[in-house]
Amino acid sequence: MKLTLEQQAVVAHRAGHARVAAVAGAGKTTTMVARVLHLLEQGMSPRRILVLMFNRSAREDFQARLASMAPPGQPLPDVRTFHSLGHRLTASLTRWGVLAPRQLLNADWQVQRLLRQATQLALQDSQDASEHAFDDERLEALAQFCGLVKAEMADPIELYERLDFGENTQHFVAAFDKAEQLLADQGLMTWSDLLYRPLRALEADAELRGRVQGFLDHVIIDEYQDINLAQQRLLAVLADDKAAVMAVGDANQCIYEWRGARPDAMLDTFSRVFGEAVDYPLSTTFRHGHALALAANHAIDANRCRPDQLCLAAPNNPDTQLVLDRGNRGMLRSLAQWQHQGRRLEEACLLVRSWALSVPLQLALLREGIPFRLVREDRFVFRLPLVQALAGYLMLARDSSLLRDAGHVLSLLSQPTPFVARDRLAALAARLADTQRWPSRQDPLLGGIKPFQQRTLKKRWMLLCELPSKSAVSPAELLALVIERVDAEKVLKRAAARRDKGEEDVRLLDVLIEQAGEVASLDDFIELLSRPVESKEHGVLITTVHGAKGLEWPLVVLAGVNEEDFPYYTRDNPPDPARLEEERRLFYVAITRAKEQLTLLDDGGAHRSSRFLLEMAWQDSQAVAKRLTGVVSSQPLSVTNPGLVNRYLTRLGIEGFAVGGASVPSQPLADTYYQVGQRLTHAIFGQGDITIVEGDPANPVIEVVFRGGGTRRLVANLAPITVL
Repeated sequence: MKLTLEQQAVVAHRAGHARVAAVAGAGKTTTMVARVLHLLEQGMSPRRILVLMFNRSAREDFQARLASMAPPGQPLPDVRTFHSLGHRLTASLTRWGVLAPRQLLNADWQVQRLLRQATQLALQDSQDASEHAFDDERLEALAQFCGLVKAEMADPIELYERLDFGENTQHFVAAFDKAEQLLADQGLMTWSDLLYRPLRALEADAELRGRVQGFLDHVIIDEYQDINLAQQRLLAVLADDKAAVMAVGDANQCIYEWRGARPDAMLDTFSRVFGEAVDYPLSTTFRHGHALALAANHAIDANRCRPDQLCLAAPNNPDTQLVLDRGNRGMLRSLAQWQHQGRRLEEACLLVRSWALSVPLQLALLREGIPFRLVREDRFVFRLPLVQALAGYLMLARDSSLLRDAGHVLSLLSQPTPFVARDRLAALAARLADTQRWPSRQDPLLGGIKPFQQRTLKKRWMLLCELPSKSAVSPAELLALVIERVDAEKVLKRAAARRDKGEEDVRLLDVLIEQAGEVASLDDFIELLSRPVESKEHGVLITTVHGAKGLEWPLVVLAGVNEEDFPYYTRDNPPDPARLEEERRLFYVAITRAKEQLTLLDDGGAHRSSRFLLEMAWQDSQAVAKRLTGVVSSQPLSVTNPGLVNRYLTRLGIEGFAVGGASVPSQPLADTYYQVGQRLTHAIFGQGDITIVEGDPANPVIEVVFRGGGTRRLVANLAPITVL
């Protein structure tokens, strides 16, 4: 295999620990395979080499490539995931009598059942809280909490106080303790226990550690930026001070902090855990062209917790095109042009920051009859319980006979949740469908339903009775009326086990109202929401950025590139600097999935274009790429960040055209501090007053009312402004 000089340096690493910073598309798997083969050629025993991959598919791919490149009959080293490593350790410690035998809970429903039991035990003396604790979302949040306790080897109380799990989760710490007791009593364990239990045992017993140490000379870990503290500590135990650890990854692609990963795992933390290491860059991407490589470098440049490394496009890469467009029409334009070029839809991917933002894409594709597929089948718009219920409300405006359908009435009373047990709701729905009247206050049917819950349900029933008179109202107005009358925003936020989940559900409401405004009639909108579609293998893929990690497509359409969507935040919960850096890393991962074309879409609505569009300097990146691919011009280029662009050209060894700075400063003055009420002057719009300051104080987005230029939103550090 032909390797670059950077890859050859990694393969030939002599001794000690190493950190390999590999940009997206840098061929790190190829390099790691070559490194293993090199060690084997040097006479290293395969039994003393351990290769750790992030997941099963990555492990299988690595094993297949290693086997295909190795000489026939060559024994190969162990290639494992962390879970399979933990499974082997657990088996050994159990065989030695250190750990009690336990059976692994493989299925999600088994874990959920255990957490239900733990929750019931934790809340046995708290009837008020138990009403909200058993829904799927809250159990999912509890599972995440329990997993984080074990991933971070944390004290449950300290972890709960540090994280924001929202209302009605105060039982999580007690439920964790009860779950641990149930696991022990029933001889069970979860996937997290495969590392948690062996690590606790090993760290508590020096003699035991000695039994598992000394068997390795080399450990190579892929996607090191995504490992959690428990995984890192287990590596430190197994490697001891004898094995050479090679960490391969990219701190700029650390996007699993909610699972315990930290961006400094590839940076300072590695040195603290293992000691000094030789740093190797893999800077050349074989995925996309200069325009996207430059845009990616610009996009991540504002982050402070990152490696000082540029992504460079290889000479024979595709000439990647960057396109900025708007909303569903822009998405449809990109797909139509793609097909016009004779390309297949399955070569394209529609990326979103969150599943709520996929709803307008799904509806637009449904309207146009364009096949698509979702990574998660349960995220089809018509399968979401909230969407089904809202469609049911709208259906009442067209068909009053549904008021006598007990099943239909039950579905509407149930969504958004009224925090009432389903059996009570079912009995109430059956009575209402039969009598068409709200029960009297003394009716035993209302027994056990608290007064505020009765008021909520009665208000909802009155809305159902009123809806048949609203058939002439537009779809958007009717949907907005329903959402307001059922207090959907407040209920969804209260019902969510995590703040970000509640905010995403509320964003889904906004998206549905926006989409209802694009449909001519109520019947058409109801039919659209109720259309039974399935994933089409030949259709365009829709997935989230988290789900796209490690993948690539010729065409990537990134939708929802707006403030409050990407970066994700709300006006009452603006991002702090650390959160903004996390969002920026996620954006970096999103745009670097593309090979031939990246289309970026904002929605043109109330949420302004994302600051990330300005930060990535896509127009400058396109202009420089044109020069590099042969577009001749005698004029020097004027760019917003000449230092970064010139570094890129220097790394490529390019000479022959000048790059200078525009009138836009690349960094703010050290003493510049933006605040509401300040007056400033803009090189184009003149004088104005700051009305909003959002985001990182060192690099905020500001909204300015200009005397002659209207209201503008600006990324302060990139705008040609001077504070007066």
